[in-house]
Amino acid sequence: MSLIQDAHKIPLSDLTVHRQKAWEAQRAHVMASPLFRALWDGRPPPERLEDLADLPLSDKAGLRLSQAAHPPFGDYLTTPRAHVARVHRTSGTTGQAMTLALSARDCEITELVGARAQSLAGLGPGMTVVHCLNYQMWMGGLTDHMTLERTGATVVPFGVGSTALLVRTIRDLGITAISCTPSYPAVLERVLDEEFPGLAPADLGLRLGLFGGEAGLDDPALRARLTATWGMEPRNANYGVSDVFCNFAAQCPHDTDLHFVAHDVLHAELIDPDTAQSVTLAEGATGELVLTHLARDCQPLVRFRTGDILRITGTDPCVCGCTGFRFRVVGRSDDMVVVRGLNMFPTMVAAVLTGFPELSGDYRIVLDTPPPHDSLPVQAELAKGARDDGTLAAHIAATLKAQLGASATVTILPAGSFPVTEGKTARVIRGKR
Repeated sequence: MSLIQDAHKIPLSDLTVHRQKAWEAQRAHVMASPLFRALWDGRPPPERLEDLADLPLSDKAGLRLSQAAHPPFGDYLTTPRAHVARVHRTSGTTGQAMTLALSARDCEITELVGARAQSLAGLGPGMTVVHCLNYQMWMGGLTDHMTLERTGATVVPFGVGSTALLVRTIRDLGITAISCTPSYPAVLERVLDEEFPGLAPADLGLRLGLFGGEAGLDDPALRARLTATWGMEPRNANYGVSDVFCNFAAQCPHDTDLHFVAHDVLHAELIDPDTAQSVTLAEGATGELVLTHLARDCQPLVRFRTGDILRITGTDPCVCGCTGFRFRVVGRSDDMVVVRGLNMFPTMVAAVLTGFPELSGDYRIVLDTPPPHDSLPVQAELAKGARDDGTLAAHIAATLKAQLGASATVTILPAGSFPVTEGKTARVIRGKR
C-alpha cells in the first residue's frame, strides 16, 4: 500500500521522500505501457519526480484512441486482465464514455482517499447518509458509496429515480445527510410540491448536503438558497477526475474552497491551457490541472490533462488541519465559450443568475452557431410563481455585461421548462461545429 494514514494533514515537505519513492516504483510500472512508451518516443521517464514536467502531456483524446484501438481497456492497462477487480464507465459528459479498470489495491486507495474528502466535509460515524448517484457502472455510484462507508457513516444505497420513495425513505430512516449532484435538490423540491403538499424541504431533516459531479457550489447565492430552503449545510465533498481518482478534494466546515487531499498518491501540476507551459502552483495562480498517479496498478496515467481550470486560493494549512493546497474550479476548458476574446465559463454565468430571485437558478448556454461568438446566448428559467414584466431579460443581460464584460442574448423561459435529472446537468449545449 502506498497510502499514508492522514497524509492530507502532513506538510507536503514531510512527504518528499515518500513521494519520490512512490514515483520510482510507479515509474518502473508505467514503462510497461505501450501508450506512454510511444508518447515518450521510447525514452524512459525522469527518475526524479521534480523533473516530471520535462515529459509530454497526455490527454483524454489519446486515451479514447487507445481504447478504440485496443478494447476494452486500451494499451495503457499495465496489469494482466486477471488483476482487474472492478470495471466502471465514465458518464461521457464530455465525449465518448471511457472504460475504467481498477485492481483491488486501486479500489482500496480510491476509497480511502475519497473518505478523506468526505470526512473533511463533515461526514462521520453516527451519521446516516443516503447516496443518490447512478450505480450503473458510473464511478459516482458504487465507488462513492464505498468512500462514504469508509468514513464510518451508515450509508443508504438509493441511487437515482423513484424520488417519491426517496422522500419517504429519508423520513422513515431519519436520514440526516444526502450525497447527490447540486442540481438534484431541485428535483426533490418539485416532487415535494407535487406529491407531498404541505411538506417543505426543510421538514425532511437533512442537515448536511454532500455534493459532487457538477460545478456551481462555489457560488454563495446557490449555497444560501440551499441552506434557506433545506436547512442543510451544503458542501462540495466530491471533486475528482474519473480517469485518475474518483474523489480527491472537498470543502471543509471552515472554508468553501476545495482542499486537495491526495499528495501521497497523486502529483499535481498546473499548466497554461493554451501554451501547455508549466505554471507554478502557488496562491493566486490559475491554470489547467495536470495529474500523475504515484500509486496505480491498472491504467496508470502520467501528466494527464484534466481539462479543469483551477484558481489556487491558498497553500498554507487550513484551520481544519488539511495541508493540501486549496482551490476553486473556474471551469472546464471544453466548456469555455469565447465571446469577443473574453473567456466565459458556465460557473461565471451561474454566479450572476443566482442573484435574481425571479429565476429558478437553472439555465443553459445554447450555442447554435460555430465560434467566434459575438454574444453569450443564455436561456434562463423563471422560478415557480415568479413573473416577468418584460424587462427581466434586458436586466439580466445588462448585469452579465457589467459583471463579466460580455454581451449576452438572454431568453426567459417559463418555470419547469428544463428537464430535471438525477445525473449530471449539461449547461453548455453545442450545435454542430
